[in-house]
Amino acid sequence: MGVETVHIVQGYVAGKGGGLRAEQQIGCKSAEEARRKAERLGPLRIGVVAFSVSADTELGDYDESPTILFKSGRLPHPFD
Repeated sequence: MGVETVHIVQGYVAGKGGGLRAEQQIGCKSAEEARRKAERLGPLRIGVVAFSVSADTELGDYDESPTILFKSGRLPHPFD
């Protein structure tokens, strides 16, 4: 399939010891859709980030430098 750009929304909730626990990622069809979903999810989570990343989804190889579309709240590295 080759390299494509994927748009992802990642929410975080409270984990053990005050840490963050990642929820299941939400894949979106466009960067704009990811940004809108993250904005709506933001007030409901400790942290949320929407980002785009180049990936070879067949190999599971993702670029290490995501493009941040939206972020809110407490986030882990590299989103903090």
